[in-house]
Amino acid sequence: MVRIPASRLEYFMAEDVPYLDLTSEVLGIGDEPGRMEYFTREDCVLCGTEVVERMAHDLGLSVDSATKTGTRVRAGESFLDVSGTAGALHQLWKAGLNVFDHLSAVATKTRGMVDAVHAENPACEVLTTRKSMPGVKDLLTMAVRAGGAYPHRLGLSETVLVFDHHLEFMGGFDAFLEQLPDIRRRCVEKKLFVECNPDQAFRLAQAGVDGVQMDKVPAGELRTLVPRLRSIDPHLTIIAAGGINPGNAAEYAATGIDGIATTSLFTAKPLDMSVRMVRA
Repeated sequence: MVRIPASRLEYFMAEDVPYLDLTSEVLGIGDEPGRMEYFTREDCVLCGTEVVERMAHDLGLSVDSATKTGTRVRAGESFLDVSGTAGALHQLWKAGLNVFDHLSAVATKTRGMVDAVHAENPACEVLTTRKSMPGVKDLLTMAVRAGGAYPHRLGLSETVLVFDHHLEFMGGFDAFLEQLPDIRRRCVEKKLFVECNPDQAFRLAQAGVDGVQMDKVPAGELRTLVPRLRSIDPHLTIIAAGGINPGNAAEYAATGIDGIATTSLFTAKPLDMSVRMVRA
């Protein structure tokens, strides 16, 4: 499970309740006892329960039942029941619903893509890029994990991945290959990956990099390219990236690649979820 610090939970609540729930205050209902259940109007892979549970506890609410993140939930099913004062219930209502709506949408879209990929190639993993909405990487990482995918790269400090921009400052691709032995020594504890075109991929496989990332190479071309690269280095990791989405992911997986890097999962349409709130 992705770690979400307490300060983040405070931020989620403060966005929606910066000072007080003015409506509950004006109506004078804040101290009335009540119960609230979250439910979905769509089949989905649920995500965010543990986050909303902690938000509920921080508001002094009791969590009476909760369905774990990653569970498949059917339309009409409730997945979180909480009880306490009407004031606290109303403060949690939308803040919690926003977490569920958005994260479950990403988790559901992710699960669909992962299932399609694994049906063609169980050894191929779906990997999400670092091109996510700023400020919510922790939540989106939780959602893609709930859906069965893995983060490709959480930040620049995590992996060594060489792009054309890097090569520009090194004097080009040939200069990079010349310096490769020294580069390998400097990242002795890390794997070295290079984004490249098909022609460069063969030279990189011969040079002994750990992996290549094929950007915007059509699946049909990859189908013949992958076995040729494997014949040079059976241990070479091959990742496809660029324009891959749930609609064409299975076609790419069938080429025999090891992973698919995609940004498409971050833009899932929020699900239709709601709450039922009653006086206790």
